[in-house]
Amino acid sequence: MKTIIFCSIIFFPIIMYGLARFNRIFSTIFNLIAIISYVVFGGISAIAIYEIIKHDVVFMTNIHAVFLNIYFLISGAYLGIYGLYQLINLMMKQLNQTNK
Repeated sequence: MKTIIFCSIIFFPIIMYGLARFNRIFSTIFNLIAIISYVVFGGISAIAIYEIIKHDVVFMTNIHAVFLNIYFLISGAYLGIYGLYQLINLMMKQLNQTNK
């Protein structure tokens, strides 16, 4: 399973970059999914922290319970992949500008 995760971290951003270069609609789709993921990730984090402060149970086990939320994990994973995709995109733009 660790190998699949590691390979996904490497290959998915590269595939995303290739798709975005192939058709601009993919870039828009990736950006839209990132916005939705950001809202979900931030919302779940904020709600979890609010509940902990509200109930005055500031223990490490309470805050780590947020990692059991599948939506938190999926949105966080996508944001990580998307961040790498954007870094690849930025790097390629810079390389293209220096080659001109």
